[in-house]
Amino acid sequence: MPQSVKLMSVATAVPPHVIEQSDAAAAAARGFSGRYGDFERLASVFTGSGIRRRYAVRPIEWYFEPLGWPQRTSAYLDGATQLFVDAATKALEAAGVGAAEVDTVVTVSSTGIATPSLEARAAGRVGFRSDVERVPVFGLGCAGGVSGLSIASRLAQSRPGGIVLLVVVEVCTLAFRLDQLTKANIVATALFGDGSAACVLRSGEAGLAAVEMSGQHNWPDTLDIMGWSVDPEGFGVIFDRSIPPFAEQNIAPAIAGILERAGLALADVDRFACHPGGAKVITALERALSLQQGALDHERTVLADFGNMSAPTALFVLDRLVQAGLPSRTLLSAMGPGFTVSSVSLRSAA
Repeated sequence: MPQSVKLMSVATAVPPHVIEQSDAAAAAARGFSGRYGDFERLASVFTGSGIRRRYAVRPIEWYFEPLGWPQRTSAYLDGATQLFVDAATKALEAAGVGAAEVDTVVTVSSTGIATPSLEARAAGRVGFRSDVERVPVFGLGCAGGVSGLSIASRLAQSRPGGIVLLVVVEVCTLAFRLDQLTKANIVATALFGDGSAACVLRSGEAGLAAVEMSGQHNWPDTLDIMGWSVDPEGFGVIFDRSIPPFAEQNIAPAIAGILERAGLALADVDRFACHPGGAKVITALERALSLQQGALDHERTVLADFGNMSAPTALFVLDRLVQAGLPSRTLLSAMGPGFTVSSVSLRSAA
């Protein structure tokens, strides 16, 4: 019988520039109010988002400069590589593992393009071996952290004793666009921040928790709910207002189906740990999963302290749960472009 894969550590990192939500609202007003007639009505999203502050790879004034692909890509390569190094180093230290012991690196990022990919750029600074296996993953959006954990756990399962490092990095603020006078773009400036998270996994070892199962559900004909548009200036956000009601109506049966394939039911889960895409999304998830209002407390705290960082955000929630003490069974879930939901079940080692 194959040995179970253990989560050895979780770590997070953020870039140096702090954006208070009040400053973000003022900057958005400066950039949009005189050019977009509906801005005053939309401005309430800054105060109703549940976000106090966010972090960015560049200071707020940088976003008012003329920016195209070269400038955004340069900021991505610089900021994302540093975030990779910071999160990876912290996760390895927490697991008591040296970088030279890592056999496989899974890198998840969808907010920039890097070839060579981020783990290659960070390899010398982190200290990976020359024969480390590299698995870069692009395009999973907000679901990337949970899907990445699933991918990393299966790779660890395939190599007993091997160490797999998962690093999830997103630099969402690089998609802030003063040239796009759309509701989706303005909402994005109120929600998104930058950050990274990393996990160390290994089969057959003691750890924080065992990866019990994982799965995904994809809804047909939903490509326009979330994603990127691409033009000469950079990425543009596709962010449909229907996400909260869609989640409330569809998430429970999708997750129930994922669990059923592993012989589990919703009632078997002690704690649902969800990607906090926004205040309305968190409320919709509580309703959909028949949770008490306020049950997703760590989700709200992470959203308030960091904003929506896309893929790493669910792992920030997991980090808070680890610090508080994981319950017997935690189901980590996140929705992302496709439109999809990805889930991973963790069984506490306690």
